[in-house]
Amino acid sequence: MMRTISTSVICVALLAALASCSAPKPAGPLTVKTEATVKGRIVKEQELSGVLVPSKSVNIFAKLAGQAKTVGVEIGDRVAPGQLLVEIDTKELNAQLEVAEASGATVRDQAAQAKVGIESARLNLEQAQKNYDRNKALFATKAVTQSALDDTQTKLDLAKTAYDNAQRQYQTVGVSGIAQAEAQANLIKVQISNSIITSPILGTVTNRNINVGEMTSPSSPLMTIADTTNLKFQGNASQDEVVLMRVGDKVHISVDGMAGAGYEGRIAQVGPIAASTGQYFPIAISIVNDGKLLAGMTAKATFSLTSSEGVIVPLAALSSDGGKTSVFVVTGGKVSKRSVSLGVAGPSSVLILSGIEAGETVATSNLMMLQDGTEVRQ
Repeated sequence: MMRTISTSVICVALLAALASCSAPKPAGPLTVKTEATVKGRIVKEQELSGVLVPSKSVNIFAKLAGQAKTVGVEIGDRVAPGQLLVEIDTKELNAQLEVAEASGATVRDQAAQAKVGIESARLNLEQAQKNYDRNKALFATKAVTQSALDDTQTKLDLAKTAYDNAQRQYQTVGVSGIAQAEAQANLIKVQISNSIITSPILGTVTNRNINVGEMTSPSSPLMTIADTTNLKFQGNASQDEVVLMRVGDKVHISVDGMAGAGYEGRIAQVGPIAASTGQYFPIAISIVNDGKLLAGMTAKATFSLTSSEGVIVPLAALSSDGGKTSVFVVTGGKVSKRSVSLGVAGPSSVLILSGIEAGETVATSNLMMLQDGTEVRQ
């Protein structure tokens, strides 16, 4: 048994020796290529796909329910601000206005009569007051009896009551009545004015849902007018891209299926809220239409993005391990492994947000053979 154990130990030792001979350790430091980090900005070209839409689109609604008397435009027609689109029949409203204006005239006549009544009551009140004052003075000298003074007092009270009633009647008929009659007539006039529907913008009729003789409804659009003089490219940009975009930046637009140099646009809007599907933000790019572009065309937007200033390292220096990104910094013939946070990446380099400083040297080759503390030579 002792002899068997010794034989096994010798075999294990021989196998270990053979293994060490088959994988010799590299002699001396590992040769690597290096590059110094610098401070700068990443500039890259970015392309987004999107669609061209009208810069402005308006749904036209009727404020008045009624029968369409005139429809002045067809789909595809160009319209100017103030141009007639639809006229609604107002025969019933015109009749109602005549009745309202007649009622207003009657109220004004009643108000005039009430005003005359006020003047008559005022004169009677003044005369009653004079009679009372005279009898009061005579009563003090015993020239008239108490009965005569009381009679003039009663007449004065009645005159005051009549004057107050005349004023109240004028307030009711003359002021409130006239205001109510005028308000009713003005309401009908507004409804009649709403029968004329005009275009609020310069544009093209893209949709029409009303014909002569059909009934209009305030809840259903009569037509749609779109301003296609200027179009908008609508697309979505990623979170990394959108932080580098600025309103007013120039953008090159190429329309799918159209030859030529393309169009120049400018960023008009960068959406402040991400779209519902991931960290992508809506952007709008304004384009002047030369008459060849149509709303609904697909296009591509190409623009140059410039990052903020930071530390720039080559992409070849990046090493990924377990979801973390790191670089190997060369110092004094050895490498030290550093975890870094990445910013915007360009074709051959990337912006480092944290983990390394400008002026340090990083390894760019044989990264798979490097470990923290590995000796290297450049």
